[in-house]
Amino acid sequence: MPPLEPSDAVAPRPAAALAPDDRQSGGVLGREHRALSIGIVAVVFLIAFEATAVGTAMPVAARELHGIPLYAFAFSAYFTTSLFGMVVSGQWADRSGPLGALAGGMSAFAAGLVLSGTAGAMWVFVLGRAVQGLGGGLVIVALYVVVSRAYPQRLQPAIMAAFAASWVIPSVVGPLAAGTVTEQLGWRWVFLGIPALVALPLGLALPAIRRTASGPADPAGPVPPFDRRRIRLALGISLGAALLQYAGQDLRRLSLLPAAAGAALLVPSALGLLPRGTYRAARGLPSVVLLRGIAAGSFIAAESFVPLMLVTQRGLSPTLAGLSLAAGGATWALGSYVQSRPRVEPYRQGLVVFGMLLVAAAIVTAPSVLIEAMPVWIVAVAWAFGCFGMGLVIGSTSVLLLKLSAPEEAGANSAALQISDALSNVLLLAAGGAAFAALGGGAVGAAHAVTGGASAAHPVAFAAVFLPMAGVALVGAWVATRLRAAIT
Repeated sequence: MPPLEPSDAVAPRPAAALAPDDRQSGGVLGREHRALSIGIVAVVFLIAFEATAVGTAMPVAARELHGIPLYAFAFSAYFTTSLFGMVVSGQWADRSGPLGALAGGMSAFAAGLVLSGTAGAMWVFVLGRAVQGLGGGLVIVALYVVVSRAYPQRLQPAIMAAFAASWVIPSVVGPLAAGTVTEQLGWRWVFLGIPALVALPLGLALPAIRRTASGPADPAGPVPPFDRRRIRLALGISLGAALLQYAGQDLRRLSLLPAAAGAALLVPSALGLLPRGTYRAARGLPSVVLLRGIAAGSFIAAESFVPLMLVTQRGLSPTLAGLSLAAGGATWALGSYVQSRPRVEPYRQGLVVFGMLLVAAAIVTAPSVLIEAMPVWIVAVAWAFGCFGMGLVIGSTSVLLLKLSAPEEAGANSAALQISDALSNVLLLAAGGAAFAALGGGAVGAAHAVTGGASAAHPVAFAAVFLPMAGVALVGAWVATRLRAAIT
């Protein structure tokens, strides 16, 4: 999933439109905020479009670059470097405002797209995704700082809801457009077309950010130094996750060495950046942070393999494979909206448990299409329900996090939530990729290239990704029962 997920909205409202008073002077589309609102929402829109399009083009790119064994790396490399970018962006914004972090992040994001789009080998493609992830990590935190500084508190839910709304159209149109571009022009243009489009919204947003949100939070106070310890911990997480991914893909005895080194780096670093008690699902904030990671990681790890499964095992075109995920953007936004209604507040914990059960059901249903007699549209239906569940869960974790956080802790706790999200994506994608490669998944692309159609030779490789992720989602349903302290 994306660098800024649709349900990261703090208190989403209906996506279609803002209230009339918000359109008047002083609203998010009033004279004071209009350029900034249009600019940053357009940035999120383009990032969302790219995020939803990548999954459609990825199977074709990996096959053409002879990189199916590295398929999981193309996704997890993004999340690995974004971990480091998030921590750096937070400190960068605290020192000098979000302008530099946002501009630097978008530059890195665009450079990564160009690098992947021009890659002649899979390792270069993965490197481009890593550069893109660094930019995405910088951008996501910088955007939150922009919202917190440039908008009064009464307008913050509206602009965050606009962020959520900006994912709906890309989620529906993105896979179709990416599939069409992939088939007619080639997969490279899915990556190369976005950077040029980013210039216009940045041109609108950056001057407004310079005027309303630049500089340190307290211009009269001392400039806070970089927290070198947190930078080291973030670097440790990124390097540790990268080593674990490498070990998971190599699958040789010698791989135990990078695996051990990766664990030695990652575990203490994660414990230093996440709330105490997260790993044991302590009630309240630790369980909120843990649940965010479990939900996002299990769902994204499974979703990453859906287009590849449909293209190689059932012979769908990239366009049709992408469309199997298209309805998810709308149902995700709907779930986010439902969880935000005041009347469901007393039932939030049950709502989150229900959402995780929907996620688990969607993941376990998807590989049923490996059976030839099953219609392929069942994936689209299952994923629509799964995305609705994700809207309930991810939106609720954002709301609960803010309820638990004192003002002076909101930034650190928000960073912990994003780190849990990205770290879980990295680890579960690495685990899924290792299982996929160990059971013959690397041969899937070769078989498909020879036959030009479906290859049912390795269905167990796909089942080894989806079924464990469904089990992880069920663990998340249990963790959701431990949020009670966050609600009272």
